[in-house]
Amino acid sequence: MAAAALTREGGEDAFRRLFRFYRQRDASDLRGVVDFSVPGGQVFRSQLSISSVSDQDAYRAGLQPVSQWKAYGLSGYPGFIFIPNPFLPGCQRHWVKQCLKLYPQKPNVCNLDLHMAPEKTVDLWGQSKERLRRKGSSKREPRSLLEKLRWVTLGYHYNWDTKKYSANHHTPFPPDLAFLSEQVAAACGFRGFQAQAGILNYYHFDSSLGIHADESELDHSWPLLSFSFGQSSIFLLGGLKREEAPTAMFMHSGDIMVMSGFSRLLYHAVPRVLPNPEGTALPSCLDQALSSDLPVGSVIEHSSDEDWQICAKYLQSSRINMTIRQVLAEGQKFPEESGMNGEGQAPSEDSHHQENSRAKRHKPNTD
Repeated sequence: MAAAALTREGGEDAFRRLFRFYRQRDASDLRGVVDFSVPGGQVFRSQLSISSVSDQDAYRAGLQPVSQWKAYGLSGYPGFIFIPNPFLPGCQRHWVKQCLKLYPQKPNVCNLDLHMAPEKTVDLWGQSKERLRRKGSSKREPRSLLEKLRWVTLGYHYNWDTKKYSANHHTPFPPDLAFLSEQVAAACGFRGFQAQAGILNYYHFDSSLGIHADESELDHSWPLLSFSFGQSSIFLLGGLKREEAPTAMFMHSGDIMVMSGFSRLLYHAVPRVLPNPEGTALPSCLDQALSSDLPVGSVIEHSSDEDWQICAKYLQSSRINMTIRQVLAEGQKFPEESGMNGEGQAPSEDSHHQENSRAKRHKPNTD
């Protein structure tokens, strides 16, 4: 197998070679990609801290009781936990709607702020919903602002120029997403986790996420949480150096990844977004409606049929990923720095979806 041969080669930037292999449109050799729905080989069952999250708190976050979750680890990647879709029926819809309708709103920051006046990015949902509702399959149709969205930052806003967070560029973190993240972290043995920063990535079938390691947080003892919704993708998890060949795995809608301990600072990337393997426009888990009975204190909200139709139209060719981090240890403060602009913005619209300057960049989307 071509992918297996590339994996065995090793040497200078073995990660980049695998990234480019899976990035190719005609790369049909996916037999070496780990599928957690068929555990075996280097995949093993991982234990969760069931008593750390009450069933009521799990329900409030839109999750099944932790005792019903399945969790897996990967040989050679201590601290890596993969949880196949633990969401209750219909609850993924809430997080998709939040990522499209609520979280891109000001004061949060998005890639469109780089080249549009502030008043133009106030209501991306309102400006996009009619175009999305009417959208056909023609690639020639102009894209809505939501379809041009590439990233949104929450809480402590990541500065794409300095690769740092700062105290002077912070907005309130969404309480519903904080609650979800805290329950997942606790179930994985990290009670006390505080959701302080989030990066939301918006992918289309021609998008990718470049090779990088998440090391900008000041405290690496807390995990990185990753939630995926919509179309599927290939995720590459490598080593501490790019010379180490990565392991490829599938991520499907509702899946959660937790990178902690040794795996917290490993190189990783998303070379490719794939159509839902079920062969339908959307994964079946997104077809399920939310129960009319929500528990007291639930952070999950019902979506109107109109709102979900717009979200579903968007997801037919897209994937949304939320990565949540704790930036500071308890009582820790940011060091005093001079000359920081604190704007937390990326240098260009598609930079976070391309390999970095050491690797070949794919052609960014054009409008």
